[in-house]
Amino acid sequence: MSDFEFIEFYIEDQVAFIRLNQPDSLNAMTERMAGEVSTALDRASDEAGAVILTGAGRSFCSGANLKENSFDLDDPTIDMGIRLQETYNPLLTKMKSSPVPIVTAIRGAAAGIGSSMALMGDIIVTGHSAYFLQAFCNIGLVPDGGAPYLLSRAIGRVRAMELVLLGEKYRAEKAYADGLVTRYVEDDEVEPTAWEIAKKLAHGPTKTLKMIRQSTWAAYDTQFEDQLASERNLQREAGRTKDFAEGVTAFIEKRKAIFRGA
Repeated sequence: MSDFEFIEFYIEDQVAFIRLNQPDSLNAMTERMAGEVSTALDRASDEAGAVILTGAGRSFCSGANLKENSFDLDDPTIDMGIRLQETYNPLLTKMKSSPVPIVTAIRGAAAGIGSSMALMGDIIVTGHSAYFLQAFCNIGLVPDGGAPYLLSRAIGRVRAMELVLLGEKYRAEKAYADGLVTRYVEDDEVEPTAWEIAKKLAHGPTKTLKMIRQSTWAAYDTQFEDQLASERNLQREAGRTKDFAEGVTAFIEKRKAIFRGA
């Protein structure tokens, strides 16, 4: 059914199903997982009429896997933006330019880069347990993955600013009321709902749907790549702060971080 290691992938009834499949880590994103998602999207573009992107277990994606990343917190030249440049920004750009519609199906956490991937869906289906989280401020980094771009255009600058500055959970019920997501259903209805939507899309006028996506993204804003480039540079600066070193150390030691604005 799937020849991938970190995700599940199959195509049925012209719908490509991509499931992040590392539930023990709440599907924390790694470079290899992101590469597999990218490959699956390529295959879906050639072989399917729509895509469902979801996560195994109780969460969609808990963000980037900090424990996997090997970086020296004492290195003054540390560049936390390099992974964005090489892996995540190209993946998000691929999602944006997909020739087929993408339906994201969210239960539990959609945090960090997981939040951005969830919000890149053309149709976003959330369960009652779903929430979005921009917790970068809690480890001394800036939001990335295009999150400020996506959030501010969907729910406005003030609401977006609250989410990125405070790093608090944004529950699906509130996200639905604010117009950020398309559907808000029981958890066990998330994938069936996404499936019905994706089938409708896959069996629709797919060439026209591709043009509709292009037209809508163009109306949304033409400066997405500029936003990603800006975040990449800011992340390099943020990754060199003492607060980032403290944030990661506290995360690993399972204690509350003590930030000093340095």
